Parts: sequence; C-alpha cells; structure tokens
Amino acid sequence: MDDKNLMENLLHLEKGVCDLFMHGTIESPTANVHQAFSTALNDALCMQDTIYDKMAAKGWYPTEQAEQNKVDSVKQKFSAQ
Repeated sequence: MDDKNLMENLLHLEKGVCDLFMHGTIESPTANVHQAFSTALNDALCMQDTIYDKMAAKGWYPTEQAEQNKVDSVKQKFSAQ
C-alpha cells in the first residue's frame, strides 16, 4: 500500500469517526456525555482537517472551483424558501 492509499484510508476512517461522534453528541442523554462526545468530535474534525490538508498539499485530493453561475443559482433557490 502506497502513501496515497494509506492517507485515503485514514481520511475515510476519520470521516466515519466524525459521523459516530456527531450522532453521539446529538443523542447524548446527559450534559456530561454530550460534552465528552462534543470534545471528541471537535478533536476528530481537527484530525480530519489535518489529513485533508496534507493530502491536498501533495495533490492527492484535487478540488474544482465551482462555477459562479451555479453558486448564484443555488443561493437564489434557497433564499426564496
């Protein structure tokens, strides 16, 4: 397994962890449990961001610039609601 595949796997795992912690935060029965999940979620989101930044710096996570007319169309659609 090369470095790119390893980083992709780490990113996917971290996104899954974020999803689990988010649901734990939402469904927490007490303030203490909510705070524990919320803190863990924040830490996981920071780690996910770090992994993404490293992948993007190496060109392993290319992104495209959204077309302005599409952005404006979506803004208009949701501002009318």
